[in-house]
Amino acid sequence: MADTIFALSSGAAPAAIGVIRISGARAGDALRSLAGSLPPPRRASYRSLVDADGQVLDRAFVLWLPGPGTATGEDLAELHCHGGRAVIAAIEAALAHVPGVRRAQPGEFTRRAFANGKIDLAEAEGLADLLFAETELQRRSALAMAGGEFSRQVERWRAGVLEASAMVEAVLDFADEDDVTALPVDFVLSLADLREDIAAWLTRPRAETLREGLRVVLAGPPNAGKSTLFNALVEAEAAITAPVAGTTRDVLTRPVAIEGIPFLFIDTAGLRDDADDRIEVIGVERARQQVDGADLVLWLGGEGQGPEQGWEIDAQVDRPGHCAKSIARHRLSAVTGEGLGALRDDLVNFARKALPRAGEAALSERQRRLLAEAEAMLSGAQQLSDPLLVAEHLRLARLAFDSLVGRATTEDMLDTLFGRFCIGK
Repeated sequence: MADTIFALSSGAAPAAIGVIRISGARAGDALRSLAGSLPPPRRASYRSLVDADGQVLDRAFVLWLPGPGTATGEDLAELHCHGGRAVIAAIEAALAHVPGVRRAQPGEFTRRAFANGKIDLAEAEGLADLLFAETELQRRSALAMAGGEFSRQVERWRAGVLEASAMVEAVLDFADEDDVTALPVDFVLSLADLREDIAAWLTRPRAETLREGLRVVLAGPPNAGKSTLFNALVEAEAAITAPVAGTTRDVLTRPVAIEGIPFLFIDTAGLRDDADDRIEVIGVERARQQVDGADLVLWLGGEGQGPEQGWEIDAQVDRPGHCAKSIARHRLSAVTGEGLGALRDDLVNFARKALPRAGEAALSERQRRLLAEAEAMLSGAQQLSDPLLVAEHLRLARLAFDSLVGRATTEDMLDTLFGRFCIGK
């Protein structure tokens, strides 16, 4: 029998209210030991909580939620107590002395919900993203995944592959009979429809970009105004600015939400080939690496010298004797604020095209890889004529779908996923 676990599931103390969850076969015993008896199921009751010596720890509302109709699929109890640190610590100490009851590990409640069929793996991944969502766009996308939008789509794809597999099995089982001699004429067309649907999901923006923010790198030679513009965009004096070349030596990052859209702005060392300081050379190399991995580069250097897809930014237009670029996407001054509003609006419009639409589930790298495997197997099945080989390709496609929702997975992957959760989730 698995241990019964407990943890504080509300915010860190001190707080007005603390919610301690208990899940497992001994949840009822734990609740009796502190509250004296079990209250009526699914009805809040006001009780005194006492330790093994009969000392009153707190007066709290308690809930008894017998399984399997609970979030974890197990017997579940909740203690809604005062949220002071001493109160929480005393109640947790009392629970730790109940036989068969222990403190939960990170993500253990959600892992039990997955193991007991309350959620699938894709929904668990969405829930993890929901817990860390900091912008409205992140919240709505994570909520779509946690709510099962992608899982339901995977089930539809899997059902389509099962139907196709049944056609192949009929050919293999009754190949000697006159009425079933070959695959139906619409077999390949049905696989093509599945592939087209999957391909549309594979073109969606990546969940990692949504989770981390659109990576916007400010690049150019020394003294081009990168750090001043960086400070203006993040609205903080995050980077040191000075007229001395090479002031910025390392990569500086700052996450910022603009109109509910997550950005990760990255300030870099000035790019030049004649740097003779060893530290500056390292900074220049790191800057080049950031440019290579950027979603968007704001190029403040010489016109036409930046990356192909970078935006030409004519910065420092307030400076006397400034040499203007002939063609620039934006002309601005981070000092006076001229042109900054237009740049922010342009960044938001660009991000809205690069990130998932509001409420649209985004795929993680793991999900994208498995979905691409399924699409490749369906492509192979379309091109083969041997029913045995076609059947094997369809089986592998089903296996990829099963891995997406957790029917087939590894313990290491589960440890990594649920390790992202907080202790009480």
